[in-house]
Amino acid sequence: MKNKDLQLLIPADISEKLDLKDNDKAILSIRNNKLIVQFQENQLHTVKNSFIWPIIIALITSIGFYIYCISQNIESIKMAGNSSLATAIIMLGAIIGTILFTFFFIIDRKNPHNEFTKNVYWRNFPVIVISFTLILALCLVSAMWLLGVLFKGAVFDNFTASIILFVFCTLINLVMIHFALTIDGNMLSTILTLVIISGVVISMAVNNRRYWWQHNLSFLGTNQASSGWQFNATLILSALLMLALIDYLFVSLHDTYAHTWKLWLLRILLTMVAINLGLVGVFPNDASFHMLHDHVALFLIYFVLILIIGIRWLLPEITKEFILLSYAVGILLIISEFLFSIVGYFSLTAFEIISFMLSFGWLLLVFNYIERLIGNNTQSYIHLK
Repeated sequence: MKNKDLQLLIPADISEKLDLKDNDKAILSIRNNKLIVQFQENQLHTVKNSFIWPIIIALITSIGFYIYCISQNIESIKMAGNSSLATAIIMLGAIIGTILFTFFFIIDRKNPHNEFTKNVYWRNFPVIVISFTLILALCLVSAMWLLGVLFKGAVFDNFTASIILFVFCTLINLVMIHFALTIDGNMLSTILTLVIISGVVISMAVNNRRYWWQHNLSFLGTNQASSGWQFNATLILSALLMLALIDYLFVSLHDTYAHTWKLWLLRILLTMVAINLGLVGVFPNDASFHMLHDHVALFLIYFVLILIIGIRWLLPEITKEFILLSYAVGILLIISEFLFSIVGYFSLTAFEIISFMLSFGWLLLVFNYIERLIGNNTQSYIHLK
């Protein structure tokens, strides 16, 4: 069979929305039995931004580092430790990576193809940047610690160290620019999960020798715990991330669904959950804030239970399976409360961990469900020959 050139007809309103020109060339590709249309100019623009800028900035950074070493008469640099190559990679990588992420995130707001950034208000912008910065810093610290263990006692001359710095900075810049250009609601949910889980797990590990589990989960945020501020900061940052995610989801959701009182109530309840989560970190379970901490934590549970009970009426197009799953989570929360308060089978720590995992996991499912509702707003066209 001879190859034939086929024409692709694009409706006028889609052409206007994508700001297409007469001479724009389309690239057709097949992925998972789906036809994907990508315009060459947009693809080349993305590729250029994704490769040239990271390399140029990484090269400038490494040259500046090499000049600094020469000016300070530094001939050899340790892999790990104070004033080491690892320290330089963490500091320079975090700073430059954050700057690039911020710059390309702002630039991409003008991209008509990006539905996420145009629905993110400036009030949520600092939270998103701080979250990505903290995760980048945490990844860099972990990676440098691992390299310090693998290459214990390693020492490099300043030129070799500059080359290693160039490689790491290039990778960091590529990753941060990629995130800035591809961030969406699903990625924000993932970042929220990473922040809260990593923060809590690290707090548990730091307080391992203080037997925190013999007290309760809230002990990790008290002044008796090691780095209690880290646990509280994790809760506060997670609350801010949740507020940013809620804001984006409902702004996007209102493009498809009317501003009904049910959606407003759902948004208010989710917002109250996020606010109370942050207040748990603001008012740690110390002697001075004990009563206030307990009240805030209690209100957090109340709002989650109200959401579980009312989700069938508040969430649009909700399925029977999701309703049953929500009620199952609510029943498990009630059973765990019964086993803790009445039977005494669960310790306070076990009760708090189980309740947290059930509630947080269910909230993530709600966010993902709303994200799918937004994604269902897809324009389809049938061309009849």
